[in-house]
Amino acid sequence: MLISTAYAQAAGGVAPSPAIDFMSFLPLIMIFVVFYFLLIKPQQKKLKEHKTMVDALRRGDRIVTAGGLIGTVTRVGGDDEISVEIAEGVRVRVVRSTIATVLARTEPTKADAEDSKK
Repeated sequence: MLISTAYAQAAGGVAPSPAIDFMSFLPLIMIFVVFYFLLIKPQQKKLKEHKTMVDALRRGDRIVTAGGLIGTVTRVGGDDEISVEIAEGVRVRVVRSTIATVLARTEPTKADAEDSKK
């Protein structure tokens, strides 16, 4: 007898309003917003800075690759690779995206300055 009364009370309820449905998704939306500002946006900024650094490479710059090799840029050729001298007479080709940091920049030459004006 008690069980049938409990079922009857649960069945006769009012349908939830759309505002209550939105409120149940609000914590999920807030978590996404926090992740965006703490993880996604800083990563995009870091990628943009890395691309700017790699695009600004020129001959004579001292660099460190992601593998830990330290060398001097001897030739910037093509869109995707550069030539780096890691020891006297030892040159390797390195993919641009593997450049981790630039230790020392060289001053732009006269030809570089003229190219940037065009």
